[in-house]
Amino acid sequence: MKQEISKPTEIETEDDEMLPEYDFSKMAGGVRGKYYQAYRAGHTIKIHRTDGTTTVQHFTPENGTIILDPDVQPYFPDSEAVNKALRALIALIPQKQSKVKKRKKVAAEVAV
Repeated sequence: MKQEISKPTEIETEDDEMLPEYDFSKMAGGVRGKYYQAYRAGHTIKIHRTDGTTTVQHFTPENGTIILDPDVQPYFPDSEAVNKALRALIALIPQKQSKVKKRKKVAAEVAV
């Protein structure tokens, strides 16, 4: 005798609707940049585990990390846009003379 295995039934859910227990309508709303200064300085995260232990991790931005101020961010959606703008500015900065060129220039002025 073969035993027939029934297929699991699909649970019908509507992707567009949030469950009632996730009602955020009474919340005042978020504050943009609330943790901005703290993030720049580094931040600590505590993870409380079910076994009663706590793990503490401190994060600091990596060396070379640049954080844009909120008023500048809309103009630079990604790293590529920032680098492109900075390269355009670099082209406007007068090039510093190298120490070798300065020494040659000074030597030429002394010889005259």
